[in-house]
Amino acid sequence: MVGLNEIINLIPRITQKDKALIEKAYFFAKRAHEGQRRKSGEPYFVHVFETSKNLAMIRMDVETVVAGLLHDVLEDTNTTEEKLQREFGEEIVTLVNGVTKLGKVKYHGQARHVESLRKFFIAMTDDIRILIIKLTDRLHNAETLQYILPEKRKRIALETIEIHARLADRIGMGKLKGKLEDAAFPFAYPEESATVEKLSVEKSTSNQKELTYVTDTLRKELINQKVHIVEISHRAKHKYSLWCKLKRYEMDINKIYDIVALRVIVDDVTECYRVLGIVHSIWKPLPGRVKDYIANPKPNGYQSLHTTIFTGNGGTVEIQIRTPEMHAEAAYGIASHFIYKEVIKKGRKDVYNKKSLAWVNQLKELKEIVNQPKEFIEDLKRDIFSDRIFIFTPKGDVIDLPEESCVIDFAYAVHSDIGDHAQSSKINGKIAPLHTKLKNQDIIEVVVNKKANPSSKWLQSIKTAAAKKHIQGYLKKHSLLAKFRSFAKF
Repeated sequence: MVGLNEIINLIPRITQKDKALIEKAYFFAKRAHEGQRRKSGEPYFVHVFETSKNLAMIRMDVETVVAGLLHDVLEDTNTTEEKLQREFGEEIVTLVNGVTKLGKVKYHGQARHVESLRKFFIAMTDDIRILIIKLTDRLHNAETLQYILPEKRKRIALETIEIHARLADRIGMGKLKGKLEDAAFPFAYPEESATVEKLSVEKSTSNQKELTYVTDTLRKELINQKVHIVEISHRAKHKYSLWCKLKRYEMDINKIYDIVALRVIVDDVTECYRVLGIVHSIWKPLPGRVKDYIANPKPNGYQSLHTTIFTGNGGTVEIQIRTPEMHAEAAYGIASHFIYKEVIKKGRKDVYNKKSLAWVNQLKELKEIVNQPKEFIEDLKRDIFSDRIFIFTPKGDVIDLPEESCVIDFAYAVHSDIGDHAQSSKINGKIAPLHTKLKNQDIIEVVVNKKANPSSKWLQSIKTAAAKKHIQGYLKKHSLLAKFRSFAKF
């Protein structure tokens, strides 16, 4: 019962009915997996328990926590779907099936891997909770990679970093992303991991004195200014994330200012800006290091104010300022909507913020236009998992695009008709060709002409699956029309 209570105690405001459901699933899964062992020698049930516990830790709804306990019973035990439906109902069976079906693809080599990914992405467009279960399932697998055969270990670690962690990032689940990356990092890049570990320990030790001084000074001033402090804490940068940054700065750790960041959480947005003003009245900010992600959130929904200040003692400290809701969003992403009761029940189907998950629909477009496994992976990494840029319409609407996108990508992202009839453009008020690469926060106006049409040359400049789909569709359609007209002449 100790293990069962570990899960139950993580769920806030749990009802007796929900407790009973979790308890039922706990013992059902334990009996179903009786006698099964993992590579580590521990009972297989430990894996489904840890998956479910991770789901409870990120405050998922009870149905998802239960599905975490049951997510392998259809695939790895004699349990039938009919029995599971009788015991736990349609919603939980749908979630379990969504995870189970991913493991039933019987292809070979890369084709098998890619087909699994395709099915995975299409399943998650129906219910994002399937993705979250899969990510927590992968997290426990990544945390036990030392028991896997060496020839498989690195492949699984790289896949965890390149696919699963990036998916966690795209739905804003920063905590889960960091855990996935850090669990896989030592197995994907063992030498680099050891180097980063050593550098971060040395640097964080030297930073501690500065951090303590800034925390104490700021706390006193905020109290003097009668600012209600919800929380002041600090976080150390995840090891894999630090390595990625070190590569950009020639492994010079002294050029990285956010190895440890101070977090200030206050009641509302107005107080966030007020605190920023107070910080800058005490310390001088580094030029170019003040970032407003409240007015301009990141594509995954992340919001916060960031500033890096000179402490006056020869050091620097990054300070992040946000509300409790923003803090939850940064850590848990889409799962934070369960915490703040933003999920609306319509019968048995949950309705999420579809706008914030619009990128998920791009996965369907990738499935439609890509036939080759290698091409699918390349498109996936570029179009979905690449670094993102914010581009503005003249009215101030924000369009989220991959880095190195051009005006054509922007036009199709706004509307397919605008893309199909784009003639020219203005970037920040200046005339520019349609193939021009865009930079973060550019303001784009597309000039439309009904007589203008896509060209095959556009395919050389574009980055997004949406643009590729519409251009190829137009070219194919009009190529067939041309052939028909030519044939009709005879």
